[in-house]
Amino acid sequence: MKIVVIGGTGLIGSKLVAKLGEHGHEAVAAAPNTGVNTLTGEGLAEVLAGAQVVVDVSNSPSFERAAVLKFFETSTGNLLAAEAAAGVGHHVAVSIVGTERMPDNGYFAAKIAQEQLIEKSGIPFSLVHSTQFFEFARGIADEATADGKVHIAPVLFQPIAGDDVAQAVGRTAVGAPLNGRVEIAGPKEYRMDEFFRQALTAWGDPREVVTDPHARYFGSELSERSLVPEDGAVLGTISYRDWLGRNTTGK
Repeated sequence: MKIVVIGGTGLIGSKLVAKLGEHGHEAVAAAPNTGVNTLTGEGLAEVLAGAQVVVDVSNSPSFERAAVLKFFETSTGNLLAAEAAAGVGHHVAVSIVGTERMPDNGYFAAKIAQEQLIEKSGIPFSLVHSTQFFEFARGIADEATADGKVHIAPVLFQPIAGDDVAQAVGRTAVGAPLNGRVEIAGPKEYRMDEFFRQALTAWGDPREVVTDPHARYFGSELSERSLVPEDGAVLGTISYRDWLGRNTTGK
């Protein structure tokens, strides 16, 4: 099966291309640095020729509200049009658990807009809603830092390893289109403040974690279940402790 991975040179994309290749598929990494640009349409027709599946794991270079919305609307619109012309039979996109629970968040609102374009496209599709990646924990802590302290809400949190994300997305890509969504999450549910307290200790990071019910997450206030999946989610197998042991850059 020829599977084109948009964003295929990034964190999840590169893992996905490798996993699909190991299972005998022709996995093609498509990104601006491989000559494919979904914002301009450059290279799309060529790379999609003969493809059965497209997986979109691309991301906006800017998280500013207007910029991220423009990115996902333009990129996804161009991609879907090119897929229709090429006869692609399955579009897979990675999104975020809880997008519809925080529509005030600019990034989440852009992901909702992206999903709506996919759902209306007429192309069979699957949406993989993932919780936060272990790889982004340091960035979350940095974003939550004020006056040298990390302010975190005591809400539920269930992050997942990038390898587990790639595994789940790969299985979805080679399966029948869901024409709906599947949720994926890590194997363990935490209180978010406790997770970061333990994580900073493991990193050897001296910053204090402050439990703050009103702490904002990339601009949005969280409710108890904003960031965790509903019942029936597919759970990864890699614990944060094990992941950290293998990824010293996580520290």
